This record gives sequence, C-alpha cells and structure tokens, in this order.
Amino acid sequence: MDAYIDLLKILLPELLITHFNLTGHQTEGDILHLHFEEKPEVPKEFSSSLVTAHGFHKEITVQDFPVRGKKVFLHIKRRRWLNKQDKKVIQRDWNLVAQGTRMTVEFAAFLKVLNQY
Repeated sequence: MDAYIDLLKILLPELLITHFNLTGHQTEGDILHLHFEEKPEVPKEFSSSLVTAHGFHKEITVQDFPVRGKKVFLHIKRRRWLNKQDKKVIQRDWNLVAQGTRMTVEFAAFLKVLNQY
C-alpha cells in the first residue's frame, strides 16, 4: 500500500494525498476522473474543541496536469465539522484552487511559467 501512496504523491499534489482518500476513478475517452473525500480526522486546529463530522460541502472539480495524454479532473469533497459547544459549522481552510481558475495551484503556476516564454 505504501508504494501506491508514494506513486500518487508523485502524480498528484501531496496535500491531496495526505488529507484525502481516493474513493474512485473513471476514464472517459481522453479524460481521467479521480474522486477524493477528505479524511475523517478532526483538524488539529479544532482538537481542543468538541467537534463531530457534519457531512460534506458540495463537491468541487479541479483540472490538474495531464497524465499520459489524458486530461485529469479531480473531484474533491471537503468535510464540514460541527462544534458542539457553540453549534457552529467549521471547516479547514484549504487553498486547493488557484484564484480565478478551476485548476490546482501547481498546474496554474506551471502554465503561468510556460506563458512567459
């Protein structure tokens, strides 16, 4: 299983592999869809509070680097947490999507550099 995780860390953003589980995949022609759900671990920043899992946010879709000639779309479901003390819904502050795009930050930076040449 570690070889599988190491391979995914090479192909995908490490943040994604560290904090999300791959729940499925499908190939449609030249498009690869990878589905991820945030792991059910309570965020460290909320470990001092009494929190419980409270469902998921709406799934987001992010385009990532092409792999072997296939477009890659990451379908990501982030968790919500309920703080039982003040009844507020809380979440991690993920910075997965580059501002103004539907691509990962790394892929957007790569394209930005390519555009300069």
